[in-house]
Amino acid sequence: MHQIDVQLAATPAQRQTGLMFRKNMPQGEGMLFIFEEAAQQCFWMKNTLLPLTAAFVADDGTIVNLADMKPQTTDSHCSAKPVRYVLEMNVGWFAKKGIKAGSRLRGKVFQAGK
Repeated sequence: MHQIDVQLAATPAQRQTGLMFRKNMPQGEGMLFIFEEAAQQCFWMKNTLLPLTAAFVADDGTIVNLADMKPQTTDSHCSAKPVRYVLEMNVGWFAKKGIKAGSRLRGKVFQAGK
C-alpha cells in the first residue's frame, strides 16, 4: 500500500490552474482532479513546469490508463474512456510503485456506483 497526499482540484478554476507554475512537488504528493460527471478527460501541460504522469481513474478507483506528460507542451493526453477523476503525480512515480492500468486506488472519493 502506498499513501499519497493530494491537493483537490474540484472547481472549474482549480482544474484550470492545476499544477501550473509549480517548480517542484515532493514525491508522494499529487493533485486529484474531480469532475462533475464522467467524460473523456484531456490534459495538456502549457505553463506546467514539472514532468507529470496522469492516471485517468474510474469511479471505483480503477486506473483506466496512464499518460506521461512533458512540461510546457500543448500535446493532448486523454482518457481511454469516460472518467470523473484524474490523478497527476511526478513522472515515474506510478512506474516505481508498480502501479499501472487496471490497478485500483482506494480512498473515500472512489466508490463503485457513485
